[in-house]
Amino acid sequence: MTSPTERELIPVNIAVLTASDTRSEAEDKSGAALVDRINTAGHTLADKRITKDDVYQIRAVVSEWIADSNIQVVITTGGTGVSGRDGSPEAVAPLLDKKLDGFGEMFRVLSYDDIGTSTLQSRTMAGVANGTYVFVLPGSTGACKLAWEKLISHQLDYRTRPCNLVEMMPRLMEK
Repeated sequence: MTSPTERELIPVNIAVLTASDTRSEAEDKSGAALVDRINTAGHTLADKRITKDDVYQIRAVVSEWIADSNIQVVITTGGTGVSGRDGSPEAVAPLLDKKLDGFGEMFRVLSYDDIGTSTLQSRTMAGVANGTYVFVLPGSTGACKLAWEKLISHQLDYRTRPCNLVEMMPRLMEK
């Protein structure tokens, strides 16, 4: 039995998008790592896709998902670097109603322990779009695991105190 001060997990519906010009479903280790962690945490995988690392293709899929009232969280992986083809932040940023600057800042601080100053090349970000949380992660499996294990999993767990993103969901569309 749960005491009045304890909370139970509230599962959320999460969609995962891998942006890559080269990966197929069989080679998508980062997407697979996220799916595994979503399922293990007790959440629901609402959809999973792979698209080319193209601003407009990424934006089209993310737009579809943020318009779907059954999807509460979108996680993209890939396209956050500085090469000419990396465009995930440019694809997602115009869709955001609010940016969660602390996510990118915290990710880079944590990533520094693993990759040193190379973390400054990561343009990972997060925000809220149409009442949906959106996380834009690097394409490396290690980066996806780090982001999920150190940041996202805690904020998508209603039991995390003193506050978490799940308890804010009912208020995201307030005007």
